[in-house]
Amino acid sequence: MSNDDIDNSSAPLVEHLAELRNRLIWAVSAFVVAMILCFAVADPILRILLRPIEEAMRALGNPNPVMQYTAPQEYFFVLVRISMVGGLALSFPVIAYQLWRFVAPGLYRSEKQAFLPFLIASPVLFVAGALFAHYIVTPIAMNFFLGFADASSMLAAMIPALVDAPAGAPLPDAAAAVPSEGIEIVFQGKVNETLDISLKLIIAFGLCFQLPVLLTLMGKAGLASSAGLASVRKYAMVTILLVAALVTPPDVMSQVILFSAVYPLYEVSIFLIRRIERKREADLRAQGLWMDDEDDDKPEASKP
Repeated sequence: MSNDDIDNSSAPLVEHLAELRNRLIWAVSAFVVAMILCFAVADPILRILLRPIEEAMRALGNPNPVMQYTAPQEYFFVLVRISMVGGLALSFPVIAYQLWRFVAPGLYRSEKQAFLPFLIASPVLFVAGALFAHYIVTPIAMNFFLGFADASSMLAAMIPALVDAPAGAPLPDAAAAVPSEGIEIVFQGKVNETLDISLKLIIAFGLCFQLPVLLTLMGKAGLASSAGLASVRKYAMVTILLVAALVTPPDVMSQVILFSAVYPLYEVSIFLIRRIERKREADLRAQGLWMDDEDDDKPEASKP
C-alpha cells in the first residue's frame, strides 16, 4: 500500500457509532466545563463587552454611565449567554480535536495535510475578526448612535431659541436653550440589548473573516479557481456590501469598515488559490500528467 492510502477503517458501523458517541461526550463535556468556568467570570467579561458604550457615554459628557435591566431574571440570563458564547470559544480546540480524530481515519494522508492547516487557521481568523469588531467597529457604532441622538437633542433645543432671537444677536448656548416644557429624551441603556449589538458584531466579523478559509478550501477541492474569482470581483464587491448592510448596525461607517476588512481577504483568497494551482501544476508536470492546450493557442489557419 502507498503512503497515500486510506487508514485501516474496516470497523463495522456499530464501532463507528460508538466512536462518534465517545467523541461527542468529550466535546460536550469540554463545552460544559468551559461554560461553567466562563460563568464564574461572566461579570468581568460583560464589563469588557460594555466598555465601548461606556467610553462613548463618557465622551458625551456622562461622568457616571449606567446600564439597567428591567426584569428580575434578565441579568442572570445575560451572564448565561456570555458563558455559552465564551464556553464555545474556550472549548473549540477540544471540539475541533475530537472532530479531527473522528474524520482523520477516513482521509488520505494528502487530505490530512491539506485539511489540518485550515482547521488551525479558522479559529485564528475568527478571533482576529472578533477583536477587530470589539476594539474598532463597536466603538465607532456606539459613538455614532449616541452622538447622533445627543446632536439631535441639542439641535431640537436650539431651534426655538434661534427662531425667537432678534437679528444680529449672538447664537444661544445649547445648554441654556433647553426648553422648560416638553419631554427630555435621554438614553437609558439596557444590558441585554447593548450586549446583543456587541455579540452580533463579534460573531458577524468572526464569520466574515472565515472567507479565505472557505474559498481556499473550495480551491483545493477544485470548486473555485483564481481566474474565476478574479473575473467576478465586481459581483463579490456588491455581495460583500450587501452582507455588510445585513450584519452590521444601520450606519454607513460600520458597513464601510466591514467591507474594507473583508474585501482584502477576498483578494488574499485569490492569491492563495493561485499558489495552490501553481503547486498542483508543478506536481502534475513532475509526474508527466500535465497536458498543455497547445492546439488552442494556435491560430485557426494553422490547424488542420
